[in-house]
This record gives sequence, C-alpha cells and structure tokens, in this order.
Amino acid sequence: MPVEKHSEEKRSNRIDYGVLFSVMMLAIFSIVAVYVATYHDSSASSPIRAAIMQVAWYVVGGIAVVVIMQFDAEQLWKIAPYVYGMGILLLLAVLLLYDRQTFDNTGAKSWFKFHSFTFQPSEVMKPAFILMLGRVVTEHNVKYPTHSVKTDFLLLGKMLVWTVPVAILLKLQNDFGTMLVFLAIFAGVTLVSGVTWKILLPAISAVAVIGGGAIYLVTQDWGQTFLRSVGFKTYQFNRVLNWLNPSQDTSNSGMQLWQSMKAIGSGQMTGRGFNNIKVYVPVRESDMIFSVIGENFGFLGSCALILLYFLLIYQMIKVTFDTKNEFYAYVSTGVIMMILFHVFENIGMSIGLLPLTGIPLPFISQGGSALLGNMIGIGLIMSMRYHYKSYMFTNKENEEFD
Repeated sequence: MPVEKHSEEKRSNRIDYGVLFSVMMLAIFSIVAVYVATYHDSSASSPIRAAIMQVAWYVVGGIAVVVIMQFDAEQLWKIAPYVYGMGILLLLAVLLLYDRQTFDNTGAKSWFKFHSFTFQPSEVMKPAFILMLGRVVTEHNVKYPTHSVKTDFLLLGKMLVWTVPVAILLKLQNDFGTMLVFLAIFAGVTLVSGVTWKILLPAISAVAVIGGGAIYLVTQDWGQTFLRSVGFKTYQFNRVLNWLNPSQDTSNSGMQLWQSMKAIGSGQMTGRGFNNIKVYVPVRESDMIFSVIGENFGFLGSCALILLYFLLIYQMIKVTFDTKNEFYAYVSTGVIMMILFHVFENIGMSIGLLPLTGIPLPFISQGGSALLGNMIGIGLIMSMRYHYKSYMFTNKENEEFD
C-alpha cells in the first residue's frame, strides 16, 4: 500500500463518524429550536444573536473534543485526580462568587457571571467526576479481581468518598436537579462495576421505598412539615404536586408544565411548521426547549430527535465494546448515563411524566456551560476510538515490517 494512501486511511479510521454525525444533527435541531424560542420571547436576546451564540459554543465544544481526543487512556488516568480537584475548587468558588441576580430569580448559587457571560461549573465537573469514578473502580477491581460482599462494600465506600463532597457542594448551591445527574452517573458506574446483586437489590429497593415515601409525604400537610425540617423547599413540593395533578394550578406554580404540555399537544402529528408558535411557555429556550420541537415539528419531529439520541447512545456503546478497555468502559458508562438521564428527565418533565427539575436537554437547550460539558463527554468517547484505532494500526504496521 502506498505510504500516502495508508496514512490517509489511518487518520480516517481513527475518527468515529457515527458519533460526529449524531452530534451534528443534534446541533442543527438546537440552532433551529433556540432561534424559534428566542424569536417568540420578548424578554430574550435577539434570535439571530442567540443562534450565533449557540453556534459559537458548538465551535468551542468542537475544539474541546479535538483537544481531549489527543489524550489516551494512560493520560486520562493520570489527570483524573487533578481535573476532579479543579472541579471541586470551582464548586467551592461559586458559593462565594455566585451571580446575585440569578440567585434572586432561581434561589440557586450555581452560576458565575462576568458581564453578559455566565458559566455553571457543575456542568464541567460532570466529566471530571466520571473520570475519577472510572479510575477508582478500575483500581479496585485490579486489586480485588474476585467480587464479594466485603470487597464490594469497600468499593462503594471508595466511590462515595469522591461523590459525597460533590453532593454536599451542590446541596449548598441549592441545585437539586444537577445533584440527581451525579447520582445517576454514580448508579450507572456502580451497575457495571461488578457489584453483587446481594448489595444492589436491597439498595434499589431502598431507593424505591424512600422515593415513594417522599412523594407520599409531599401530598400530606404533616409530611411537608417534616420535609421542611430536613431542608426541602416549598417550590419543590409544588413541583411534585403539579406533576401529580398538572391541571390543578395552571396560572401559578404549575403554569410552566401546563403550557409545555399544551404546546407539545398542539403540534399533533407533523407540527405547526417552522417558527410557528402559538402557545407561550416560560423559559422554553433552555429547560423547556422540547416544547418548541413538539409544537413546531409535531410527534414525527419529536420522534426524530429521540431517535438521534438513541443513535448516539448506540454509537457510544459500540465504541465501548470495540475498545475492550476496563477504564474506558466505566468512563463511557458515566458519559452515557449523564446524557441519558438528561434526555429522560427533560423530555419526561416536558410532557408531564416526571416532575420539573430544571435539567436542560443535551446538545439542544440554550446554554454554553451545559453544552461544553456534554461536548467534553463526547471528546472522551472519541478519544477511545481514536487511540484504539491508532494502537491497531501500529500493531498492523509492525506485523508488516516483521
């Protein structure tokens, strides 16, 4: 094989075009949806500017993907504690330097603001947390190749050491929705880590009982009093009550959910058409962006978006099986859980299947920090394919020379 042709084939095969295609299609959905959402929101910036900013953040995210792709498994392993530590420092810093206006509007201390630029550090903490969990689980399984109840409890203890600080800082930020994402990542990595079902089954049952019990307490006056005593807020009760009965309060706390359901329902099968919005939905450019897609493009357009997510997840799983690397497997599981939980929760809350949590729709919602965090996750996945293919070509070349 000529050298130039071989080199071109080598570079081409190291890039996962399936993942790139899915992200590019999601980017098109995003730019269109953000433009439409801001076009019909008088309080938002101009739609052209909003669309350009979304493109700019995709460019920044694309650069991040290219940079992260240069790191192989050994390098990612080495930097995991450092990026985790940087993430913790950012979460601490935002507690002191949070944007006061955002806090007054949302009650959350989770945003930095520099003039018109805002940034949420918890979004970039997610991939750092994933890397750290992947390293912790891999180290443990190498040291204890045979699983037992004792060693699995030890593993869970090690994982909690790195999870609890994040959970505490998010609690102090009053950002319950983001905390749920970290817990979903923790749960996903735990499931694939090899922990015995003698531990997992009672743990899952306990979570189900606690979750069901909490919902029951919210529906009772005495239960709400108890939950307030342990730190829950009135707006969180309202979200659960509006979820259980969306039509009970359509003008106050339940307005956002009710209007989102109306908008999606009004799209019917094929939608009203591009930029044809009739139903007002608060904050639709970020948390409720799915209502824009449902109203403009209907059931078919919404299904097309969901299929894109399934395609992306499938490509990620395929990369994981192809690389056959334990550390990569835990990292990709964390990235998959991060994206999957966002999709499930955001779409679920938009159509009334789940309570509102303020979680954005991955790659679609307006917002640079969330998009950057997701693109970093994509970079980690692309790195797996990139360096696995590089390793395969190196072995092949050595065989040819031999």
